[in-house]
Amino acid sequence: MKSNELLLDAFGRIRETVEAVLDGTDESGLTRRPGGTGNSIAWLLWHLARVEDAQVSSAAGLPQVWTAQAFAGRFGLPLPERDTGYGHSSAQVDSVTAGPDLLLEYYDAVHRQTAGFIEGLDDGALDRVVDERWDPPVTLGVRLVSAVADCLQHVGQAAYAKGLGGCSAQAPGQAGCCV
Repeated sequence: MKSNELLLDAFGRIRETVEAVLDGTDESGLTRRPGGTGNSIAWLLWHLARVEDAQVSSAAGLPQVWTAQAFAGRFGLPLPERDTGYGHSSAQVDSVTAGPDLLLEYYDAVHRQTAGFIEGLDDGALDRVVDERWDPPVTLGVRLVSAVADCLQHVGQAAYAKGLGGCSAQAPGQAGCCV
């Protein structure tokens, strides 16, 4: 297996899990906050899409899908256009609302851009330095693995929140669990 094939598989698993979390989750389930203060499914999925979008587009020298494909306007969030969710207050978490179709449409667009970029990579490209603000400087390979790790954590949190009751339909034979 080539490195780019491994990365495509990893990002593909994020995409599959995003879709599974959204399947059967209604808008009230998307905005429900576990324990009243945890991050909502909508915020978690929006944030992971924004993180992947921002990190991969920067490393690839591509425009962010969020702005280039007008998702910022379509979501209409009361946040700065370049906001990715880092350091959000509770009120800002509450402000991130969107239906399951729009969340999936945005993530799918981000995933297509990510996959298109990764498909063209060879192993040597992964050693290219993409961020010199760190010591040691961050390579493309490290940046992509970092994006995978962050997104997998957030989609796992969203799946957990769904299992706590953030969906409208139960999985067959599983009381209280929709994942």
